[in-house]
Amino acid sequence: MKAEECTLFSGGAQGAEAEFGAQAEKAGMEEINFTFEGHQVVRQRGLRHLTQEELLHGDVSLSYVSKLMHRSYTQGPLLKKVLQSIWHQINNAEEVFVVGKILEDGTVKGGTGWGAEFAKLCNKPLHVFDQDQKQWHWWNGDKWEKGNPRIQKKKIAGTGTRFLNDAGKQAIADLFKNSF
Repeated sequence: MKAEECTLFSGGAQGAEAEFGAQAEKAGMEEINFTFEGHQVVRQRGLRHLTQEELLHGDVSLSYVSKLMHRSYTQGPLLKKVLQSIWHQINNAEEVFVVGKILEDGTVKGGTGWGAEFAKLCNKPLHVFDQDQKQWHWWNGDKWEKGNPRIQKKKIAGTGTRFLNDAGKQAIADLFKNSF
C-alpha cells in the first residue's frame, strides 16, 4: 500500500492532530480535517467545515458518554461539537490511531477518549500511544496489549491530546516512517 492511496481523517487541532496532519502531508497522504464554526485549528490543509446538520449525525448523549467513560462531561456546546466532529473522524476511518494516556479503567484521557471508545464500539482496529509509558498499545477487543503498529488500512483517523510531548511526536513520525 502506498501513502498516496490513503486518507487521514483528523481535526486539525493543536498537538497530536496537527502532527498527524504534518506527517500525512510529508508522506503524500490525502488529509481531511473536520471542523466547525468556533473551532480552533492549526492545520488548514483538507479543512472540511461541518454543517449543523452534519454535526447532528455525530450527536451523542453526554450522559451516555459520561457513563461509558467513567467521568463527567459538561453540557457545554463547544464540547458537544468537538465530540460530534470526532464522531466524523472515527466514522470515516477503517483504522484509528490516538496519542494520549490510557487510564487504569482502560479508557483514554480527555475528549480524545471518546474517539477511542467509539472505535471500540465500532470494532475498528485501535492503536493508542501512551505518552507517559512511551509505548503503543492496541485494543484486542477485551484489553490493551503492547505492540508497534503500522498503518494497514487506506482510511485512518489520527487524533489525540493537544499536549503532545516529544515522545508522542516521535511515535507519530515513526508510525508513518514504518508504514510507508
